[in-house]
Amino acid sequence: MTDSFDVVAYNRGAWDREVASGNEWTRPAGPEVIARARAGDWSVVLIGYRAVPRDWFPAELADAEVLCLASGGGQQGPVLAAAGAAVTVLDNSPRQLDRDREVAAREGLAVRTELGDMRDLSAFPDASFDVVFNPVSNVFCPELAPVWRESFRVLRPGGILMTGFLNPDVYIFDVTALDERNELVVRHPIPFSSLDLPDDERQRAYGTGPIEYSHTLTEQIGGQLAAGFTLTHFDEAPHHADATARYLPGYFATRAVKP
Repeated sequence: MTDSFDVVAYNRGAWDREVASGNEWTRPAGPEVIARARAGDWSVVLIGYRAVPRDWFPAELADAEVLCLASGGGQQGPVLAAAGAAVTVLDNSPRQLDRDREVAAREGLAVRTELGDMRDLSAFPDASFDVVFNPVSNVFCPELAPVWRESFRVLRPGGILMTGFLNPDVYIFDVTALDERNELVVRHPIPFSSLDLPDDERQRAYGTGPIEYSHTLTEQIGGQLAAGFTLTHFDEAPHHADATARYLPGYFATRAVKP
């Protein structure tokens, strides 16, 4: 890759391709899920398949302003809208946002969509939201400090940031051995980026998928604290789809509040 490589543009196209191929995180919520959410029986995920504890959300979700950050795909945003929240979804992939618009049109939901980079929330004024909901997606973002600063800016005082992210330690393993043979072969130092792999190796391991970045816990948790957040809750879960699940948590989730 050259120094002029545009990772945002590349990952936009990569996620559009993921929609076309039916990636599980691009499959929109069905009518039965939305019906249950309207009746008060709703859940959304930050990490893997684990539902976010309800007490992580405001006690009253009705009319809460929620930004689903890098959370397109027609899943979390429409569910939260059906539960009563005023939802905006920002995502880098037009086709992921199409999924949210598809569910909104089908179900008569008011869901605002914005195309953009999760590091740049300039489309939104200061103190616009009560909740920023960010499921595992910053793995596709080259730097996190702007994400936390912008999230802090657009939240109101007392606003909640919920984010899920990959345990960086999963990136020490050779991807091909892990995916093809379920073998844990230690190979890569941390921090890791698939962008640093030789082209042929990246193609073999990641195909035309998005570029990924491991990000240290200092960037993830320390970055939220440096932006001004107060951490209130923490959770972890095994990776839902690879052999590391037998040995270590593959995902972490945090809940933080803007004082």
